[in-house]
Amino acid sequence: QLQLVESGGGLVQPGGSLRLSCAVSGFTLGRYAIGWFRQAPGKEREGVSCIMSSGGSTNYADSVKGRFTISRDNAKKMVYLQMNSLKPEETAIYYCAASFRCGDPVISWGQGTQVTVSS
Repeated sequence: QLQLVESGGGLVQPGGSLRLSCAVSGFTLGRYAIGWFRQAPGKEREGVSCIMSSGGSTNYADSVKGRFTISRDNAKKMVYLQMNSLKPEETAIYYCAASFRCGDPVISWGQGTQVTVSS
């Protein structure tokens, strides 16, 4: 049973940083791509970033390029999203999710972690 659990969300001031973590269990992390998504109040869920199973390929939404960095440690079964220079409009629930390849249908979602960017 694929399980993903996010952590690291919280309240941060505009321009601040947070690192989100996604702990996976029930499957071999190295066989799956992991994506980060977010959903702001009243908006549709959107893709933020994705990293392929080997970690050799990553992609980012245009809005976060140069500020967010995705990484993974397959041995520790962890995926991370480092978020810098955060903006108030990036307040959302952030989810990690597993798929066979980036862009494929999601196989399993985490429960989400709240990120609030506010002064």
